[in-house]
Amino acid sequence: MPQVTKRDYYEILGVSRNATEQELKSAYRQMALKYHPDRNPNNPEAEEKFKEAAEAYSVLSDPQKRAAYDQYGHAGVSGAASTGFDPSVFADFTDIFGDFFGFGDLFGSTARRRTRPQRGEDLRYDLELSFEDAVRGMSAEIQVPRQEVCHRCLGKGAEPGDIATCRTCHGRGETVYQQGFLSIRRTCPQCGGTGSVIRKACPQCRGQGHVLTQDRLKVNIPAGVDNGTRLRLSGKGQAGINGGPPGDLYVFIRVQDHPIFERREKDLHCTIPINVAQAVLGAEIEVPTLDGTQPLKIPEGTQNGATFRLKNQGVPDVNGRGRGDLFVHVEVKIPTKLTREQRKLFERLRETLPEDNKPAERGLFEKVKDYFM
Repeated sequence: MPQVTKRDYYEILGVSRNATEQELKSAYRQMALKYHPDRNPNNPEAEEKFKEAAEAYSVLSDPQKRAAYDQYGHAGVSGAASTGFDPSVFADFTDIFGDFFGFGDLFGSTARRRTRPQRGEDLRYDLELSFEDAVRGMSAEIQVPRQEVCHRCLGKGAEPGDIATCRTCHGRGETVYQQGFLSIRRTCPQCGGTGSVIRKACPQCRGQGHVLTQDRLKVNIPAGVDNGTRLRLSGKGQAGINGGPPGDLYVFIRVQDHPIFERREKDLHCTIPINVAQAVLGAEIEVPTLDGTQPLKIPEGTQNGATFRLKNQGVPDVNGRGRGDLFVHVEVKIPTKLTREQRKLFERLRETLPEDNKPAERGLFEKVKDYFM
């Protein structure tokens, strides 16, 4: 019987003898994808080329085997190459085939994932509050659509006793295909990896194992929440799979604007107009707060834009650490229309006030800053 001469491994992969590890891997990947039996069903020639490429890569990807092959040829690696597959390069094979088969499908992990308990997905609910409710806190009732485990079948999707072992995979959840030297595990197409099939679906959930419900929930809003505050309701998300725990519900807060107050973290700010006489002579005015009006003394000679602070009249800390302040900004209103009597009074006042309309000199700080700019 004539002896079959084996092809050169570098020639099989189409690379030079100085090829790098990455070049070897890239060449093998291309050949594996091209000649894989799944892409070439009932094609013995493609299957043979696939085996040939795998054998070449298993030798050349190992530095010691490659050195022996470079020095002695096929005789130097006859023992290692005879099997056509070296488990030591298993990691390289999983990397190469990962984007073709999906790692889970190739090695059977997808089926195992589908049968073990999985936590349900989290849900989000956006809740809009008035400014006052956000500051003071409240209880709100919300209605959330969510998937809940079917109480009739307890999430199995079948009538009690109407679940049978899958005949295709015999309950393993995966099927094994022998492609020459390589065994490929795939999720069972009959049962979808569960290992069992439903003979009669649950009429309540129609075989889904969960039903859509409108869940009414009470949410306690602590005082001091702000835009973007996130409240977590544990276990109020989507139902789990295969007996897994449910996800959580996250309530995101959106606060409406207030017509008077502007919030800056825990502090509140508002602007109060006063007339010229109040600014010059001083006065006592009533300013609004979250707890009603409060008196504020305006001293004599108050300038436009002056700010006054009312302690502990701001927003409570959401974690219970005190309360912010209220800052009142004064805006001196200059009248645009005067009565005859008011005009006479201002004219008399003008005669008694000194005229000093010289431009204000810049301070030392501004001069020094300009010098160095």
